[in-house]
Amino acid sequence: MIAEILANTLNPDQAIREEAVHQLETLENENFPAYLQYLCEELANENSPSHIRTVAGISLKNTVSAREIARKEQMVQRWIALNDETKQSVKYSILNTLNSDDIKAGSTAAQVIAAIAAIDIPRNQWPDLIQILLENVTKSNKSNLKQASLQTIGYTCELIDPEILASQSNSILTAVVNGALKEEPSQDVRLAAIQALTNSLEFTRANFDQETERNYIMQVVCEATQSENESVKVAAFECLVRIMQLYYEKMELYMQKALYGLTITGMKSDDEKVALQAVEFWSTVCDEEIALAVELEEAQISNIKPPICHYFAKAAVNDLVPTLLWLLTKKGMDDEDDEWNISMAAATCLSLLATCVEDDIVAPVLPFVESNINNTDWVYREAAIMAFGSILEGPNPVNLYPLVNQALPLLVNLMKDDITQVKDTTAWTLGRISDVLPDTLKNEATLQSLVTVVTEGLSDTPRVASNCCWCLMNLAEQLEPEDLEVNETYPLSKYFEGIITALLNASQQEQANAEINFRASIYEAMSSLVSHCSKDCLPIVAKLTEVTLQKLDETIMLQNQIVNSDDRLAHHELQANLCSVLTSCIRRLDKEITVMSDNIMTTLLRIISSASKSSTVLEDAFLAVGALSAVIEGEFSKYIESFVPYLNVALQAHEEYQMCSIAVGLVGDICRALNEGVIPYTDEFMNHLLEDLQSSILHRDVKPAILSCFGDIALAINSNFVTYLPIVMVVLKQASSMEASPNDYDMIDYVNQLREGILEAYVGIVQGLKSGNCAGEMAAHVNDIFAFMHNIYNDVEKTEALIRCILGLIGDFADAFPNGELNPLFSEPWISEIIREGKKMRGSISTKEVAKWANQMVKRSLQASSVSY
Repeated sequence: MIAEILANTLNPDQAIREEAVHQLETLENENFPAYLQYLCEELANENSPSHIRTVAGISLKNTVSAREIARKEQMVQRWIALNDETKQSVKYSILNTLNSDDIKAGSTAAQVIAAIAAIDIPRNQWPDLIQILLENVTKSNKSNLKQASLQTIGYTCELIDPEILASQSNSILTAVVNGALKEEPSQDVRLAAIQALTNSLEFTRANFDQETERNYIMQVVCEATQSENESVKVAAFECLVRIMQLYYEKMELYMQKALYGLTITGMKSDDEKVALQAVEFWSTVCDEEIALAVELEEAQISNIKPPICHYFAKAAVNDLVPTLLWLLTKKGMDDEDDEWNISMAAATCLSLLATCVEDDIVAPVLPFVESNINNTDWVYREAAIMAFGSILEGPNPVNLYPLVNQALPLLVNLMKDDITQVKDTTAWTLGRISDVLPDTLKNEATLQSLVTVVTEGLSDTPRVASNCCWCLMNLAEQLEPEDLEVNETYPLSKYFEGIITALLNASQQEQANAEINFRASIYEAMSSLVSHCSKDCLPIVAKLTEVTLQKLDETIMLQNQIVNSDDRLAHHELQANLCSVLTSCIRRLDKEITVMSDNIMTTLLRIISSASKSSTVLEDAFLAVGALSAVIEGEFSKYIESFVPYLNVALQAHEEYQMCSIAVGLVGDICRALNEGVIPYTDEFMNHLLEDLQSSILHRDVKPAILSCFGDIALAINSNFVTYLPIVMVVLKQASSMEASPNDYDMIDYVNQLREGILEAYVGIVQGLKSGNCAGEMAAHVNDIFAFMHNIYNDVEKTEALIRCILGLIGDFADAFPNGELNPLFSEPWISEIIREGKKMRGSISTKEVAKWANQMVKRSLQASSVSY
């Protein structure tokens, strides 16, 4: 029975397919252990067709793994809750399937094992798995079993935290390296071994620290790049890319002896997959050295030991550039613009190389550009333009200005080229110039010619027009007036209406409806132009607001006529794009939007009420509401009752975490707009926010914003926040205790964000209670809060934003307790140290200003104290 159902999931008839999926879901929900057994039996069945076994394995894997965080957690808990007998039976069956004569079945079993291992190994529920797999690799002569076991090791290493498997790194490394040797007779086994090695590199640092072991590993991988089997060769270059990412500092000798020559030769390979990985190797070198340049600068400023930089890219420029320029010409008329190919990879590498080696890139590239920009062969013409556009960021702008000024008239003319690829790359290059070298466009005639060809390009093919949109966005941002509220005009003023009209016309083209990404580019360009325009453009922005509202109303009228799911998705995307433009118009018009606010809220409420919980339009509609509340402030009170029910639903959307995050931000917007007018709704808001914090499903990234939102509420309702103070202080104290492991950089970033949210909450609470003459309510908590701030100050991973928050909170406490109540705390040495440090901060002027203000507040509190700053 199960085989027939699985076969039907592949049936071309949609009705049969859907019925089969429904039957599988019913089996899964009614008797999960039995469902697992059915799937295991089918995956292990040597008499079953290969494609049925594959579907069984994928279905089995999907019972324990999912992309969505909430669903994945549910599956993990369901697996953990199974009795041991069922779990052991499943594991036994899939381990045996690794030995199948059907390679596809073995590979599928490898994926299932890794998915279960990701749950069980961290919980020490499958302690012998790695040993079983290693024995399969080292003691068996059956290539299928070795291959599937190596694949399992690779998948498992990819899914599990490196620290968990570090204790077994020697055994794993021995097995996979042996499988990767050139003496291995099966190329499939060798391929699986190299892929497993790539996935295991992260937890083999101890082995890479040993020169003998490192030499052996590098020898095996380098030998694999010379394999006659193309798949093995590609995997070996992929492995070298990963090694360079993880162990750059140890690569000097290997670059001299082998890697330099291997990769330059690899870039010229007839096999594009090999060439792509060889180019990726040098892109990775550039990435590493760009990051190291930043670290070197920081080390110099902080007077600490600088990291090691070998300057591989600088040494290789003269060999790399000719090869990359040659690769730029390896494209055809039929190449898809969204399909990654060798010419695109070469352009990316050239761009990174320019950033890395700066002025050294110009001399080797310029002759190619000059000799080919007017070439009769479009491939070389396009390559010359791409090369020029790729080196615009990195070299000293002063050295590029004369070159760009010389090239601009040629590029403007090339926008009329007969070949789409040439126009596409030209539009991209003009966008690059607008982005990184806007000073070259100060000449009025130059700007006029650029704007003319780019707006004309909006009616070209979607790929050309999309780059024209990007160019207009860059022009809008880079030519923005110094002060939007003061400057009456700016360089784009005379073209503004024409550009907006051209964009609106482009949005009506048939190709805009067919190409969702192109349409999004059009509206993104509109939003950018609106956000950065001068005051004399505001009447046009007001007209655009009316047009946008009209278009939104039209979409609402049409939505009930849509039955196709693809059409519905495109329709929601259009509404989201229009809401985004509306948001920009609201923010730019500021108080002038008030006369349209009724129409805006009516339209937005209609969109919100008709949108599904997971549709993209809901997020953008909420952002528009937030923008309106920020602009009209107290006037928003007349809409609050109609809107709050939708806001409360969004606050409970734990599985749609981005929607929930926007809703949290919107609570803050409404609090700032209405102040005490929000009091009737704060009970509901607080309940939902506290539930969000307790949710195991809600993505953790939302939680710092929730904590900060407590501060927004306190600031709005002043003394009325006393009701919530006990529970909020408990929550904030609990959150304050979270620490990050020294090498877990994702966790370090998250803890810093969490701490920022906590400090922002404290700032809002202190200020709010002070305004309500209730600052004394905080007295019982000040020691814990100051200890928390001191702990952050002592953390080497603290950010400038955290220092600024601490300084602000210190100042707020001094302001709220001006009579010396907190002088013992203000007299602690670290207070004077952080204020001094804040005054010297190089990154942000606002940090210095906050430090000066905090200093004044503390001095006032200390009065005649002997503490000096």
